[in-house]
Formats: sequence, structure tokens, C-alpha cells
Amino acid sequence: MQTLDGKTIAILATDGFEQSELEKPLQALREAGARVDVVSPGDAKSIKGWDQRDWGRSVDVDVSLSKADPGRYDALVLPGGQINPDNLRKDADAVAFVRNFGQSGKPVAAICHGPWLLVESGLAKGRKVTSWASIKTDLVNAGADWQDAEVIVDGNLITSRKPDDIPAFNAAIVKAVAG
Repeated sequence: MQTLDGKTIAILATDGFEQSELEKPLQALREAGARVDVVSPGDAKSIKGWDQRDWGRSVDVDVSLSKADPGRYDALVLPGGQINPDNLRKDADAVAFVRNFGQSGKPVAAICHGPWLLVESGLAKGRKVTSWASIKTDLVNAGADWQDAEVIVDGNLITSRKPDDIPAFNAAIVKAVAG
């Protein structure tokens, strides 16, 4: 297994993140040696997940988005769920945070509905991506080349479709960050 010792990764999320799509990458990246900060807008000390059909567990917020410096992170992870990315894409600071990572060339990994933030930030245009099937049209309309695949890596963008794809998603993130 590749090591991420000395690497720092941000997971941008708010209430309504898909439980497994935040917790499993968080665990895998920490096990690989990375420091991982959960970043969220506002001043909440924790955010609440969505676990398939109902509210799930809360996760501690490490850094408020207003205090998060994209320059100190080596990669960004965008978990899905319908509520989480839909709310984040309406937040100009969250969109700017995502755009900053994309333009810097650092890895940006989005799963499920997380690629909505790639649409909103302009990062999807001209890129090969995948996502939850229901947002395919949004990505295509944003100029992306949508494909139905477990994980797609196109330059610094890493995308996956759903919770079943998390092992491949995690492996692609670790490989990209390890360089």
C-alpha cells in the first residue's frame, strides 16, 4: 500500500453528506498516513450524514471553510449525497474553494452527486467524468464527457458513481496523492 505520510487532504462537506462516501475515504486516507481535515461552511462543530434513507451519524468539523487555505492541502475530496453537494454548490465560497484546487492541478476527487460541484466550479468542462446516473445530464450540459465506470481519472480529476465504487475511488485518490 502506498503511503501518504506528510500529505494533508481536505474533505469538503456539509449536512446531508452520504455517510459512507465521507467516512470510508476519511478512514482509508488516514490509514494511508494522510492528515485529513473535514472542512465545512459556517461555524458548526459537526455535520450530520445521510445514511441511505434517513439521517445518519455526525462527523466532527476540523476547519471552517472561512479559515481553510487551499494552499495547505494536497488534495480535495467531495462526498456525495443529494443534500450535501446541492447546498455546497449554492455557496460561493465552497465553489471558489473547489475551483482553486482544480486550477492548481491538485487532485480533486468527487463521488456520486459530488460532481455537481465540478459543474458549478467550471471544472467539468472538457473532462471525462462519472457520477450518480441522475446527474449525467447536468455534467454533459456542462461540457463533460460522462461515462458509466467505477472510477475515472482524467488528469487531476477523480470521479466515481456510488458507494459500491468506494474501494476503487479510495485507491485512485491514494495513487494520485502519493504521486
